[in-house]
Amino acid sequence: MKLHYPNGKKYTPIAEQTKNTSKKKHNYGNRGMTLEEDINVTNQFYLEIGKAVIHKKPTPVQIVQVNYPKRSAAVIKEAYFKQASTTDYNGVYRGKYIDFEAKETKSSTSFPLNNFHDHQINHMMLVEKQMGICFVLIRFSSTDEIFYLEAEKLIKFWHRMNQGGRKSITKEELATHGHPISLGFQPRIDYIKVIDYLYHFD
Repeated sequence: MKLHYPNGKKYTPIAEQTKNTSKKKHNYGNRGMTLEEDINVTNQFYLEIGKAVIHKKPTPVQIVQVNYPKRSAAVIKEAYFKQASTTDYNGVYRGKYIDFEAKETKSSTSFPLNNFHDHQINHMMLVEKQMGICFVLIRFSSTDEIFYLEAEKLIKFWHRMNQGGRKSITKEELATHGHPISLGFQPRIDYIKVIDYLYHFD
């Protein structure tokens, strides 16, 4: 099956990516997947211990070619990933709606705001308006530093950029306005610990 991203680039299965980059121990693409896997493992741990129900949202796919080899079966021959309309993850914790995005950068000093899109920022603003818990997890891949940044503060940096200010958030700003998260074992990325602190759930 031919599967393409919105920019027309052909989708390569993870197994093939791993095979092609097995000699590169620090491949950025693999590290990007590691961030997603770390969050997924964390969410699975939360689910198993009954702490929270949070899942990754499926990416919408547009099917453009389907073959019907027999009446009872259909085979998708070509499809495209649609651009995600909102954020990566959502769920519920202590009766509160949780919604967040996960991003990674190769930069060691700042996080480029062009990693976000207008529709994602607008979505976060709507979640905030409904009193949901909305945030982003930002990882610096070169150092494995992770920051929890509330959507409200991300939106302020976004407005600063749109008003002609800097087009990134410095690591120092993330340290000041965000909350660092150390990698652990179980859970791997304990972002709920930050939520407990911010919303006085403990």
